[in-house]
Formats: sequence, C-alpha cells, structure tokens
Amino acid sequence: MGDRIGVLVVDDSRLFRAALEQVLGGQPDMRVVGSVFNGAKAMEFIRKSPPQVVTLDVEMPGMDGVATLEQIMAFNAGRPAGETVGVIMVSAVTRRGADVTVRALERGAFDFVTKPSGPSPDANLAALRDDLLPRIRACARLRPGMRTTAVAPRATPPPPPRAGARRKAAPDIIAIGASTGGPRALSEVLPGLCASTRLPIVVVQHMPPGFTQSLAESLARQARQPVVEGIDGMPLSAARVFIAPGGRHMLVRGTAAAPSIGLSDGPPENGCRPSADVLFRSVAAAFGGGVLAIILTGMGNDGTVGLGAVRRGGGYVIAQDEASSVVWGMPGCAVQAGVVDDIRPVTEIASAAAAISQGPTA
Repeated sequence: MGDRIGVLVVDDSRLFRAALEQVLGGQPDMRVVGSVFNGAKAMEFIRKSPPQVVTLDVEMPGMDGVATLEQIMAFNAGRPAGETVGVIMVSAVTRRGADVTVRALERGAFDFVTKPSGPSPDANLAALRDDLLPRIRACARLRPGMRTTAVAPRATPPPPPRAGARRKAAPDIIAIGASTGGPRALSEVLPGLCASTRLPIVVVQHMPPGFTQSLAESLARQARQPVVEGIDGMPLSAARVFIAPGGRHMLVRGTAAAPSIGLSDGPPENGCRPSADVLFRSVAAAFGGGVLAIILTGMGNDGTVGLGAVRRGGGYVIAQDEASSVVWGMPGCAVQAGVVDDIRPVTEIASAAAAISQGPTA
C-alpha cells in the first residue's frame, strides 16, 4: 500500500473525474488520494497532503490549469527531491486547450494527455488508460528535482565525446529531436539559435495532432523568427524554423541545393509519429556532412538510429545532458550508442551550436 503512486485528480467535470478515478482505481501500483473540482481546492489539498502526481485539467473556471501549475511549481521550489509534486495536464483538443497546454509544458508540466471524445465510452476509457498510465508512472519516477536516468545502465560507459573534435565544415542545417520536457527545452534553445544563425532549423517534438500549431506560435514569439508547421513541398528556407505537424512524420527531401519539407503518414517508428529518426535520416541523406543535430530531453530511444546516420555522413551531434533533462532517455540512449560528439546543459546548447555553425576552429 505505502509504495503505491498517490494521484490527485483535478477537473471541473464530475463525469470526467469519475472516468479518471475508474482508470486509476484498477491499478495495483496507484491510488487516488483525492478528487477536486478546481485549482483552489487542489492547492488546499496539496499543501496539506502532497500527492506524487496531479492530473490537472487545462481549462477550469477561476484559476485555470496554468495558474494552478504555477502555484504547484512554487510549492515545489526548495522541497527535497522525492517530495515534489509532478503534474500531467489533461487537455481537450481545442485551439484554446492546445494554447494553454503548450504554456503549461513550457512552465514545467511533465507531460499531457488529451481527453478522448469518441462515440464509445469503453473505447474512450481504454484510450485514456493507454495514454495516461505510463505517463503517471514515469512522472512519479521523474518528478521535479529527481533527475533519474531512463536509460538502462551498461557495464562500460562510452568515453566522453570531444567537443569540436569532428568538425570539418560549417553546417547547412540544424535538426532537433525532443519529447517529454521538449517544449520547455525548445523555449530555452531556439531563441539563442535564431539570434546567432540564419540556418534553417527542422524540429520533431513528439505531439499528437492539434497541438503543434500552438507550439510553433509560442516559440515564434520567443525566438522572434518565423516558426511554422511543416507543409508538404514547402521550400526549406533560411532563417526559419519548421516543426513536424502532430501525428505526421516530417522529413527533408531533395538535395542541399534545393531542399524541401516532406510529410508522411507512414507507420510510427519507436512508437512515435512524428519520429526524430525519420527526420535525422532524411537530413543526413540530403545534406551529408552539413548537418548539426541536437537531441533533447525525452522518454525512449527515438533519434539514436538517425543520429548514427548523421555521424556516418560527417555531421555533428549535440546531446542535452542528464542534469538538465526532464527525462534522459533519448539523449542518454544516443550517448550510450556512441553517436554524440558533445554533451551540454540545455542553457549551453545554443551557444555551442552557434560556435559550430561558424565552422571549424583553426
């Protein structure tokens, strides 16, 4: 009993709270410790008896999901690792819901799920169970302040990469892959990148349909440069950021002389669509050694195989370090596979990439 994950359910809909309680109630490693209908009640509960994880409705009257999240993050500040509260946002697939969800992810929410809205209640419950349960388990392990690697240990760790050792020429494109914690990392990395280089930037952030447009608009405001969802056939132009649309693979077609964006509804890779592997393989094929690839925080191993193609083609790879990652899964797997040239805290990635974009040092 004592080692079960305590979850507080926060939603203004009594019916949806009941659905969440039904999904969580049948899990041997979880227990619903409370169920409340607004942010103020959530904060009362958290201050008295902090749960491990909160499922937090994005749109609520009064104090909405972002305002509640900010209070939870303030509550977490200074608390010991292991006593912080992790937050998973629960969002309707609406434009306002997407906008608020992206703001929440940029402010420290662990991840989000969407509210199923199909005609079958049983199918909706099954979809909610499949989406939510693994995120709650991961969130409980990796709450704020708990920097636990999500990578299996290996007997002999790889030697540390030598920064700049493989640089042969200035890159022609920057490609980025990210998942859990990615929106916040991108909001840290992209403004610096856009201020220091005019190279085209292509990004895969794991997200379902309906959310990447809001992410692009938020990042454009921060980067002060056009950030757009990729469109099939769109020319790959300088001083612009292209984000894979939720639910679709994005790749680069053509050659370095005349590249364009391609979109695909092919099967998921590593359980992901869009997949960073698809993007990285395509930029390696189109640009050869002219690729600078960046792998950011995220669960799983998506990106590692594609980064291997980047390095075999002569490109250069930077990985986010473990301490600054929400989950050191994607970057950690790439490091362990030996396909990374440099490992940096998220606050140093933009400056490292800017230096590389100037070409090799003498």
